[in-house]
Amino acid sequence: MSLTLAEARARAASISEVSYEVDIDLTDPAADRFGSRTTVRFTSSSDRTFVELTAATDLEVTLDGIPLEPPYDGRRLHLAGLGGRHVLTVAARLPYVTDGEGMHRTVDPADGATYLGAYLGLDVAQRLFCCFDQNDLKAPVTTTVSADPGWTVLANGRPVREGGGRWEFAPTPPIPVALVCVVAGPWASVRWEHAGLPFGWHARASLAGELARDADELRAVTEACFDHYATILDEPYAFDSYDQVFVPGLNWGAQEQPGCVIHRDEMLPTGRLPEDVRLLRGAVIAHEMAHMWFGDLVTMTWWEDTWLQESFADYMGYRVAADAAGMPGALLLHEAGRKPTAYVADERRSTHPIAPEPADVPDVASAATIFDAISYAKGASVLRQLVTWLGDDAFLRGLNTYLRRHRLANATLADFVAALDEATDRDVRSWVEVWLRRTGFDTLRVERDGEVPVLHRDGVRPHRVRVTAYDDAWVATEELVVDVADEPVPLAELAGRVVVPNSRGETFARVVLDERSAAAVDDGLCRIDDDLVRAVLWTVLLDRVWTRDLDAAVFAELVARHLPGERSASLVTVVPDRALGRVLPLRLPGPVADVLGSLAGACGTGLLHATSPDHATAFATGFAATTRDTTTLESWLVADAIGTLPLTPGLRWLVVRRLAALGALDAEAIEREPGLTGDLGAAAALAARPTRAAKDQAWAVVADPAVGNRLLTATLTGLWSVEQTDLLAPYVERYLREAPAWATRGDGFAQVIGQARPLLPLTPAQWTLLDAQLAGDLPVVLRRSWADWADDLG
Repeated sequence: MSLTLAEARARAASISEVSYEVDIDLTDPAADRFGSRTTVRFTSSSDRTFVELTAATDLEVTLDGIPLEPPYDGRRLHLAGLGGRHVLTVAARLPYVTDGEGMHRTVDPADGATYLGAYLGLDVAQRLFCCFDQNDLKAPVTTTVSADPGWTVLANGRPVREGGGRWEFAPTPPIPVALVCVVAGPWASVRWEHAGLPFGWHARASLAGELARDADELRAVTEACFDHYATILDEPYAFDSYDQVFVPGLNWGAQEQPGCVIHRDEMLPTGRLPEDVRLLRGAVIAHEMAHMWFGDLVTMTWWEDTWLQESFADYMGYRVAADAAGMPGALLLHEAGRKPTAYVADERRSTHPIAPEPADVPDVASAATIFDAISYAKGASVLRQLVTWLGDDAFLRGLNTYLRRHRLANATLADFVAALDEATDRDVRSWVEVWLRRTGFDTLRVERDGEVPVLHRDGVRPHRVRVTAYDDAWVATEELVVDVADEPVPLAELAGRVVVPNSRGETFARVVLDERSAAAVDDGLCRIDDDLVRAVLWTVLLDRVWTRDLDAAVFAELVARHLPGERSASLVTVVPDRALGRVLPLRLPGPVADVLGSLAGACGTGLLHATSPDHATAFATGFAATTRDTTTLESWLVADAIGTLPLTPGLRWLVVRRLAALGALDAEAIEREPGLTGDLGAAAALAARPTRAAKDQAWAVVADPAVGNRLLTATLTGLWSVEQTDLLAPYVERYLREAPAWATRGDGFAQVIGQARPLLPLTPAQWTLLDAQLAGDLPVVLRRSWADWADDLG
């Protein structure tokens, strides 16, 4: 069972002074299980408690040196006869996993090397070692690892002793057990010192060339972000080292383990590094480093305050990537890619306040459902509005008070609000009530009083936004910063002009343009100089399609006119991806073939006039995903290039998959390449072939009880082609019937399964089956994902 809020509060009230010595034995990485031995020192004011340890075998338990056999249900060891100071030692064998929750094992097909990584999180620390698995029992952790003496082993602290295949790491300051880290394998490494600390970047040996390619930038971004946080935050970095590791098979984009951050290694792609990946990676580096303060130094008490960690890290990630690392383009990815997902999420039945009440998150299983677009993208957007509304100086004063008061401890929303309230004379508490405690969002609407634009707010929240005015040639003529509340705001200074409210995305609100401005966007979107304003307007257009205010076919015509002139490679990547991957298949009344042709035409035209390799790659990616021109795609494969531009491995596999989906490549023609990228690319391409036999083979892959998370995602991505609706009907039904059993492997794997759902209209029979499953006993995380699916289709 999942830990409940009531259980966590009761245990936190009775348990104190906790510390861990964790000894992990990875000397047999080919076995089914690894060794875990934990010594837990703690004080108990109660005679009973429990510790968590999942799926253990070969248990040996001693309490205060006395062997015992406590009741064990597969997740909890129940202890009795307590009172005062105790020493609990638990030795066990625990399973290696391939689903990204626990000690994840990957064998790199490029060279046969094995990599092990403890990927922890909600209710997952117990899959690595015996512990009190809750945030508000933070404790020092001393980790020791036994492994192949030729490997590199990394953990949360510096190694203090190393040799003979054994590594002992320095004790950490008090940290939540969910953030303990161990990674082991023959990593390629780049190490250096900065600010008196050891730093490092690490990746699989088969990616050593890519690590060397990006090493200078990775070091520069890391140092710039680290130095910037030292400038704006008063509390010093609390840990003794800072390693970052590109790991295989991570379910999240990255994880903020203190002193040893792990990133999914898709962010170290083979071939040339695309601009959008570079910008995203910079923002993620800054995001995870922000967690060293927001989450690691100060940790939420219970999961209702997830936003205190994720919203802050997301906001700081984009801010610091721009201010320190010279990557202002990272904000484009937020405005055009991530923020729109939060608008969609906030109109589903599953929406929740950014900061819900504790009782609304009654257990850890329900907590797993709020690591979503509300807690990340909406929360970051709302924090950006808070800074705009409050002023940066006051915001940072409040932030530093909060961090100083609760360093190496736990905190809640009330603690943050108290610190912020002291830093300003503005009514922070009222702001928190309407922005953080309520669901939904406002609409900022422009009307005209004659020639004068008038800005209206439909909603309850105060907004401070920038309004940019343009002449008929889309030349910016004036900008105003406007406070919008209950009363409409006439903008007499902007009379006769085209106007764009929230033009830099400072707030979280739907934007509805007046007829004149909307017509100007329709006519001249690509002529706007400012990338961020165009990002805001592309989002407005896609939102209109999603809400059925703009016909999907009309939007496709608009894309055909304006996307070829789009100057930002990031927007060229994001707009077709969002249109095709989220919006159009669910909003078109008929087949998608005509719209795909329109998108392919726009990307093909843009490719002819691309101004840089990144620009060309972005247009080529959109073209490859949508075209039916097999001759052109085959010519790219033969040349392994588009003109003089070499194909990246990622783009090459997209071309192969598209040709396979169009029936232009059979299985024998889909040549595997050594390495994970090749294995996953081939899996997606094989699944995309438009035959019943190919779909049956793909289904056998995903239905394997031991299938890895990456292989499942790649195979389902290939399987669900939006042009194969009739062929896929029986597999949609099988997914609805069989996926609930797959999801019992864990919350992280359930999330992977839910995210891999088909982006296809459902038949009446499929709707009936989905409704029946939602009315039944589904795993919590999968239920949330499928309820969202139903809302999106509705």
